[in-house]
Amino acid sequence: MMFNTLDQQVLGFTDLNPIDFNRLAGWLDDWRREAAELTLLALMPEAEAGKVPMLQTLCRERNVPLSGAIFPALVTTEGFRSEGMILLRSSRALPSALVGELPTDSFDAAARIVAAVDGPLAGLEGGTPPTLYLIFDSLVPHIASILDSLYLSLADRVVYAGVNAGSESFQPMACLFDGERIVGDGVLCLLLPPATVTVLEHGFQAPERLMCATGAEGNRIFQIDWQPAFTMYQEMVRSEYGIALTPENFYEYAVHFPFGILRANNEVVVRIPVALEADGSLFCVGEAPENSILTLLKLPLDLDDGCVLQLVRGLEETRGSLLGRTLLCFYCAGRRMHYGGNAATLELKRLRQLSRARALVGALTLGEIGSTQTGGYPLFHNASIVCTPWGSA
Repeated sequence: MMFNTLDQQVLGFTDLNPIDFNRLAGWLDDWRREAAELTLLALMPEAEAGKVPMLQTLCRERNVPLSGAIFPALVTTEGFRSEGMILLRSSRALPSALVGELPTDSFDAAARIVAAVDGPLAGLEGGTPPTLYLIFDSLVPHIASILDSLYLSLADRVVYAGVNAGSESFQPMACLFDGERIVGDGVLCLLLPPATVTVLEHGFQAPERLMCATGAEGNRIFQIDWQPAFTMYQEMVRSEYGIALTPENFYEYAVHFPFGILRANNEVVVRIPVALEADGSLFCVGEAPENSILTLLKLPLDLDDGCVLQLVRGLEETRGSLLGRTLLCFYCAGRRMHYGGNAATLELKRLRQLSRARALVGALTLGEIGSTQTGGYPLFHNASIVCTPWGSA
């Protein structure tokens, strides 16, 4: 199957608030007449999760391929919203695969993803690589390791991008779906056409002080520079930012002081500590490899335009003017927690203003996938904004 650019495929988006399935049924009939290969990507907030089966039924009755995911909230031009549904429409088939119950071994998990996308991918090779857009259940604990294993298998046959779905409470929920199933503990794989561009930015700058995760396994850091992890974390927050961190106020402050993992190419990968374990270890969103080089990061208390300017510059350098375009935009829940809802909404509005986009549509996410460097290695990030131009001007 051969594809044109995303601009030629996309019909647009529909923001339904409130969800009215009677109206949607009529629209689906109209859209089906307009595009024989109509495909839908649905974004839903967790408050509307119970309405997924009805959407599946409507699409099955009309033979409309459906993919989708459930997030803590939606992103719109006006900010964040916990009601409604966003439907992104394509006029041609977008290959997708829903893979549930991922194995705990990262190589086996990657092998299942490769097996699911290898057939459609074969029909897209020979020119600019397509984007493998991955939407994981946020409770999959080894996403970073899966990305490493995926790269060993697929290398530069694809460009990697994606986000995490699920509940902001980090409680298990089935959050990924197609026209037939809704699953958890898995990944929704989308192959977006060649020339699709996704840019990820977080805006963190790494301080000069560096440390080593001398004891770590999976998402947990046990030791930093051979000292108990929480003891060192307390000392760093006190010495660098003057805050007395305790087990009681840990959750209040930790989101403001994430770790940065320094890669060999100077890229900074953000890891937000979300839990203090009884043994003094720190549990992070995303894995922290043992012996990785760490620094303590801090987002500025007052918003500036640095992050969104980098986003806009990266998008315009590869896709040209964003004037009148729609941006598919995912915003990290940890970033919103740091800035607060009002300031995070302001950052989204500045993104729209500086990009001159017609609209922003997307969701609040629980982890992001990509690289802050063009063509870079796929990494699992926190506290980031991820944008993809969707459709033509």
